[in-house]
Amino acid sequence: MLAEQRSLVISLSAAAVVSVVGIAWGLAVSSQIILFDGLYGVIGTVLSGLTLQVSALVKRGPSSRYPFGLEALAPIVLGVQGLVLIGAFSYAVIDAIQIILSGGGDTELGAALIYAILAFVGSVVVYLVLRRMGKESELVAAEAAQWLAAVYLGVAMLVGFVVALALKDSPWSWMSAYVDPVLVLVAAVVIAPTPIAMIRTTMRELLEGAPDAHTQVPIQEAINEITTQFGLPEPVSVLVSKLGRKVYVEVDYLVQVGQWTISDVDQIRRGLGALLAEPGLNYWLNVELHTDPDWDE
Repeated sequence: MLAEQRSLVISLSAAAVVSVVGIAWGLAVSSQIILFDGLYGVIGTVLSGLTLQVSALVKRGPSSRYPFGLEALAPIVLGVQGLVLIGAFSYAVIDAIQIILSGGGDTELGAALIYAILAFVGSVVVYLVLRRMGKESELVAAEAAQWLAAVYLGVAMLVGFVVALALKDSPWSWMSAYVDPVLVLVAAVVIAPTPIAMIRTTMRELLEGAPDAHTQVPIQEAINEITTQFGLPEPVSVLVSKLGRKVYVEVDYLVQVGQWTISDVDQIRRGLGALLAEPGLNYWLNVELHTDPDWDE
């Protein structure tokens, strides 16, 4: 948890720097794409602060008021991030289209290229730092995804401004005025999958849908191992759902009368828990051994 909060502070600080520098630089060189990057930084700062607060709340664990903890806040804040980013992209796209229809913009391409280089390098560094911690924290993984989107944006700016500089002293110099707003459209298309994926994850977790294969495969492998180890029949059902860090696993076995005790169930559950001890996830296990084939109908 301390590593998670430390990573979120890094993301928050970096986003604050990007927002201030991006907006100031964008206004100075009349670049919509750099202003877009600065706006992305402002949104990132607000969302990183929100994520940091959520991390602190989740860290408190269960309470008398919230006996199952506040794990649901993690997917909720993930969805909020996605919705806010889509809103920002929509506004930027509308603005870029208006600039294109009005005849393009007048951007200082040399200074804009310098910003693109700095933004790209900075985004790559922050992304690599967050990606390591993101393996154990969904909140940090969401931050890393935002910075990966910023890396893509940096690449788009680099390529675009290099092309614009090449066009400036060519017979197609008139096209350079359209490069900046076109970059905004390209960036929106490239980055759009990130917030869409965030929203899909939120919907799946809040609706108690089955988690992705990355979560389910090790669970199924652990169940297979425990089934073999204790000489159990194949489970009649395995139910898995995920909510933030919390993973619910219910395994149902149909067994013969008189062969198993409550103590056996405890050992099976303990063994399964040992196999699923994974940093960053909290498994809630329910192992059912019953003799009634119609008990769940």
